[in-house]
Amino acid sequence: MFFDIGPLKLVALAVIAVVVFGPDKLPKLIADAMRLLRTIRQFSDSAKQDIREELGPDFEGFEFEDLNPRTFVRKQLAVQGEALGLNEVRDLRRDDITTGATALSARSAPEAAADGRPDAAGAAEA
Repeated sequence: MFFDIGPLKLVALAVIAVVVFGPDKLPKLIADAMRLLRTIRQFSDSAKQDIREELGPDFEGFEFEDLNPRTFVRKQLAVQGEALGLNEVRDLRRDDITTGATALSARSAPEAAADGRPDAAGAAEA
């Protein structure tokens, strides 16, 4: 809800608000802001409900979050991913990562033994 605002920043904002608006006006200002947010949320909810009613029963499963391109692509890939061959690509990628990690540990083991360090494969297994 507060995105990237940490507790220290939140306290700093509260102190600045008290200094700028004063302790007398601040509670009324907060109440007005909350009332405005509540009104905006109610307006948004009623607009969504009106749109759903106008779309009719054909779009009963419609969600507004689906209009976000990331969500749309993610859902389409989840539904049609198998038909597109994405599972094979995922398996190939996983195999490449495993093969690369094995080759890297095999290459670093002789170097570690030459330097007198414990070998990387033994340290990874332990």
